Amino acid sequence: MTGFCNKLTPAPGVDLHSGALDTTAQRRLLDDIREITGQAPLYNPTMPRTGKPWTVRMTSCGPQGWVSDRSGYRYQPNHPETGNPWPAIPQMLLDLWDETTGYPAPPECCLVNFYADNARMGLHRDEDEEALDAPVLSISLGDTATFRLGGLERKGKTQSFKLHSGDVLLIGGDNRLAYHGIDRVFPNTSTLLKDGGRINLTLRRVTKP
Repeated sequence: MTGFCNKLTPAPGVDLHSGALDTTAQRRLLDDIREITGQAPLYNPTMPRTGKPWTVRMTSCGPQGWVSDRSGYRYQPNHPETGNPWPAIPQMLLDLWDETTGYPAPPECCLVNFYADNARMGLHRDEDEEALDAPVLSISLGDTATFRLGGLERKGKTQSFKLHSGDVLLIGGDNRLAYHGIDRVFPNTSTLLKDGGRINLTLRRVTKP
């Protein structure tokens, strides 16, 4: 399922495992995601205060889901539109977390982001978790995207590299709170999703073990 021989380290604590998931594993994971979105549909989050909708649609699975609306950023145990609990995190992702992070507790949230061709994600950092000692694990599926990685200051120097379908990215250590974002998606660079687009899965530990 996985192969971690092609590892790059763009910054301390940041590891890019290129092509870690083969095509078979990607398709299996996509089947899991379809089940998740059947129970917890993708929705359009909005920005705090302004209520401006994101270009990315999202949902979650796990005991906690991350949401954004006029009230702010937070984790909560239920879908903001259906009110139902989030579905469970697929076993494949739990195994990948154990294999990749070495963290002594499982993730509590898997954020599912869907990027259409025009979707972007501005520079931000994942800082709403109590367990900031745990890394963030990201899995890319579908079309290729340009990922921008900065430092611990918003206006610091950045670098960019591409994320392809099947790539696994770990952000932790000295750069656990590094700013990062998605600059663009390249349409028709993958045939995994029938109608195109990109799915990004982000595994996070929310509370301290």
